[in-house]
Amino acid sequence: MAVEEHGSAPRLSKPSWKDPRLLIGILMVLASVAGVVALVGSADKTVPMYVAKDALVVGQKLSNDSFTIVQVQLGDVDGKYLNPQEGLAENSVAVRMVPKGELVSLSSVGQTDSLDRKPVSVTVDEPLPKEVLVGTYVDVWVALPDERNGFQAPVLMLPGAEVAALNVAASSLGSGKNTQLMVLVTDAQMPKFLGAVANKAKVAVVWNPGAAP
Repeated sequence: MAVEEHGSAPRLSKPSWKDPRLLIGILMVLASVAGVVALVGSADKTVPMYVAKDALVVGQKLSNDSFTIVQVQLGDVDGKYLNPQEGLAENSVAVRMVPKGELVSLSSVGQTDSLDRKPVSVTVDEPLPKEVLVGTYVDVWVALPDERNGFQAPVLMLPGAEVAALNVAASSLGSGKNTQLMVLVTDAQMPKFLGAVANKAKVAVVWNPGAAP
């Protein structure tokens, strides 16, 4: 800045509007304000997304009635979830279990031919651990009948099977309660397991928390 001299005491002159440093300073302030406004605006942005109206189980046929719509802030991950504005493909099914009220990821929805597991009914007489719920994983042990009206040593036939449904009901003899589970079984596991059930094998289920993906 120019310096005016009055006698021996120098004094700074007033800044001029034509001073480029002043203009640069003003532009920097305006840019900073615009950036803050844009950041706040993006933080407040919500988008409509589908959530499961009820728990969705593997193989369940899906329609728009399977969901409710909520406004959520997802930021950069909104492309990973099912968006009502993009619609639902015809003949869509759940290929992964989705709990009630949770956002529906795109990876949870597919077509029937993309299913690599199918639900199979398993009945057990012993009480299940309280941790065994829909969406958890269990090991299914099977003991085949032997020639002495007993059972052979149990073998692990379905390791880390996902529970798709649970139903506790009175036993057929009326002496207690049994639990019917729907567990997801791969095509490769299916023949051997169905053969064991058909031969009246005794089935036991053990909670397996370490099997979750």
